[in-house]
Amino acid sequence: MSLLLVGCGSTAGNAPLVPEVSADVVKPAEIVIRTEAPPIIVRTEAPTVAPEAPKTEPDLPSASVLSKPHAPKAKKNSATSGALGLLDEIPVKGRAPKTGYDRDLFGSGWGDPDRNGCDARNDILDRDLDVHTYKAGTRECVVLTGNLLDPFTGKTIEFQRGQGTSNAVQIDHVVALSDAWQKGAQQLSPERRVAFSNDPLNLLAVDGPTNASKGDSDAATWLPPNRGYWCEYVTHQVEVKHKYDLWMTKAEHRASQQVLSDKCK
Repeated sequence: MSLLLVGCGSTAGNAPLVPEVSADVVKPAEIVIRTEAPPIIVRTEAPTVAPEAPKTEPDLPSASVLSKPHAPKAKKNSATSGALGLLDEIPVKGRAPKTGYDRDLFGSGWGDPDRNGCDARNDILDRDLDVHTYKAGTRECVVLTGNLLDPFTGKTIEFQRGQGTSNAVQIDHVVALSDAWQKGAQQLSPERRVAFSNDPLNLLAVDGPTNASKGDSDAATWLPPNRGYWCEYVTHQVEVKHKYDLWMTKAEHRASQQVLSDKCK
């Protein structure tokens, strides 16, 4: 704040100017009143200048919080919203007759859809298992041993390739081939049916006996014993049926909608 000079009457010559005080120095200001008499110095309190509020960044979660498992839940909710949208686009019809169904109509054996030199079964074992060993000379294609955290039961299963042991882990068609046949796959081209049966989206390594109990059931008649996996399981079924233009029965559509609404939270 600058000093205020107040003059009363005249003074001899030019009165010396009072030096300015920088405005950013906060201290009592001095007002000098010059008269014929000796100067009278009046002290006043400088106006209080409120300090500028510090700029703050919006509160963000710490790095440790960002790495916590709450993030997948948000992804799950997002996926659920997408699955419900896809479900709304799937036609609802009655089940067609199973007449003419044959497994070979979906291809003979496992194919190699990604052309990596490894068939779809071993690709899925490699994807879903904690692999311990591969068969020598197969460029890490043929899985020999490993552990599976089975999504259908929640149990850990030891896998060992060989006669009498390989069936402990089976590759499930999330949408069973027979179910697909009765809900639109009859109208697919042979090439499209082969793509359907080897599509990684429709394949899952699971517990063998539990997979056998599923058979060709849909979501209205069978769900995995592990209730914690219902959301992902039904989401996969919806995605597959939508991708390959298959339909659902009324009961299946209703059951799928209920699972997505109730379990994917």
